Amino acid sequence: MYKKLRYEVMSDYIVAIDLGTSHITGIVGEKNADGIFSIIAYETENPSSCIHRGNIYNVENTAVCVNNLIRKFEAGLKGRFIDRVYVGVGGQSLRTIDHIEAIEIKAGQVVSDADILALKEKCEKFKPESADALYIVPPMYFVNGRREVEPVGVSSKNVEKPFKLEARYKIVVGRPSIRMDIDKSIKDRCKKEVAGIIVAPLALADAMLSKEEKDLGCALVDFGAGVTSVAVYKDGNLLSMSVIPFGGNLITRDITSLQVTEAVAEYLKIEHGSAIPVKDAADKTVKVQMEGGEKEISFNDLNAIIEGRAKEITENVYARIIEAIDLKYLGSGIVLAGCASLMKGLQALLTEKCKIKIRYSALRDHLVLGHGDMTGNPQYMQVISLMLKGTQACVSQPVVDQAVFVQTDPVTEEGPKKDYSSFFRRKKKDKKPEPKPEPEPVTKEEDEKTKNGIGGFFDEFFKEV
Repeated sequence: MYKKLRYEVMSDYIVAIDLGTSHITGIVGEKNADGIFSIIAYETENPSSCIHRGNIYNVENTAVCVNNLIRKFEAGLKGRFIDRVYVGVGGQSLRTIDHIEAIEIKAGQVVSDADILALKEKCEKFKPESADALYIVPPMYFVNGRREVEPVGVSSKNVEKPFKLEARYKIVVGRPSIRMDIDKSIKDRCKKEVAGIIVAPLALADAMLSKEEKDLGCALVDFGAGVTSVAVYKDGNLLSMSVIPFGGNLITRDITSLQVTEAVAEYLKIEHGSAIPVKDAADKTVKVQMEGGEKEISFNDLNAIIEGRAKEITENVYARIIEAIDLKYLGSGIVLAGCASLMKGLQALLTEKCKIKIRYSALRDHLVLGHGDMTGNPQYMQVISLMLKGTQACVSQPVVDQAVFVQTDPVTEEGPKKDYSSFFRRKKKDKKPEPKPEPEPVTKEEDEKTKNGIGGFFDEFFKEV
């Protein structure tokens, strides 16, 4: 018996990978009928400098990390296979640009769904100069210069004249190599399809910010290891998204100027560092273990380095926000995310600069079931937000096709005998038998030898008995 396998797509499984500077993190989630996810598995790989400021720097090493994640996932998926993955991008070249498309509506007509689709198709054909369009944000619509939240069905007040329908888009663009490097790493080397490239800062904003926060005005600031992203919302719309090429790793490298390794510098930053001056720290020191013995580090020296770089980062964050909106219109203030945002004193430093309320946030309720240790951990918030954006099935499983089973003989395991048609049976019956060849004559010596051989065998047998 043999079986033929086919592969059936499992529509509820989504696989996402976050190409972070400090960690490449993968996740497998299962979506239930209500659209709520359960986390099936998650893994993390050390990128070993193959991701630089959110962009792929070494294609080969990135492919190795992604392959390692996929193998770990498939080992736990009990015979299922990962066919494709969603990939998040958040490199320093990402930014939003403004783009406007407009069409004229005939006199006496109203705006239709076809008009909205025509504007979208025109926008999709737009090619930014020296950049790749990664995502088109849903636009704001204007009829003869008047804002319309739901333009379908709207007409001009003057029915005798044609009127203009305008769509004002925000397009997220990045350098052209982003898409190319992802394809080289995942499609060419890992042999997996890319289900979609997701703009990571916007996915995180959708997972963390409520509709009310976006309506009132809010800025999401994600402090990562390689970059810091800023997304600003008002009246439910994205006003701007930009990426600052400074992150927590830059502070760590600054601390190495105290003649310590990066590992020790990271420890000092997390455990003893502060972005604002620490009271009564003039005479305090901390001892760290180095290869050559203990080294004593002054709190003043450590925090002076951290404060200088933290101020530079917060100044850039402030500048990006006020380019988009006056801070007084951010009714929901600033929300902090990312592992680097947990550094002591950073929230106070940003509050002092912006003079508005600043708080930390977590994933919104009713998006993910369980795994509170993950959903409250900044290290995993980004990859979870990417998973939540997935819509295309990423996992398949082999299924036995019952229709192609072949019945076999239970004893010989041979397949069924050939069933000739009556035509072939008739032809076979009518065929004249071939003459049997005459046996060759046996010599006397050969005959005696055969008899002696058989008799000798039995003589030996009975002798033993």
